Amino acid sequence: MLNMESCEHDKLKQFDALVVEHHARLRAFVRSLGVHPSAVDDIAQEAFLTAYRGWDSYDHQRDFGKWIRGIAAHIVRNEIRKDSRRQRILHEELAAILVKRAEENDWNHSPVSIEALQHCLAQLPPKSQQLVHGRYRDGITSKHLSKRLNITAANVRQSLLRIRRQLKQCVELRIAGETA
Repeated sequence: MLNMESCEHDKLKQFDALVVEHHARLRAFVRSLGVHPSAVDDIAQEAFLTAYRGWDSYDHQRDFGKWIRGIAAHIVRNEIRKDSRRQRILHEELAAILVKRAEENDWNHSPVSIEALQHCLAQLPPKSQQLVHGRYRDGITSKHLSKRLNITAANVRQSLLRIRRQLKQCVELRIAGETA
């Protein structure tokens, strides 16, 4: 009996270490699939629970990050199919395209790229930060952001397009500088 408890403890300890290592990247991945910000944690948690339940069938030679992202993509795909979506998915068609694209490209942002993005976000002017956080973290529509900031919705969308380009360039430069 003691040996069985020891094995279960080792399994839990090993799994816990993988959760700590992959949690932030899984949340970012789930968010990139078009999941409503309020449901990201739920879906990430569901993916980890599913992985834990299937731990004995997991091939430990495979990349855990890729495996957990596949589980999360499957959960999001199921959410898209459900009749009662509970508003977890922001845009059904877009989410379906993003899930497919993620599977094809094996989306895998390293801690370096996430750190670079956080640094670049911090360098943005306050109004740009407010736009980014409002739209992508809080899930506020362009229409509602325009009312909040007293600018047109078209101006919000155009500003976000420019900010995304600026962030992409900043992240690429920062990563290139760190690898050089």
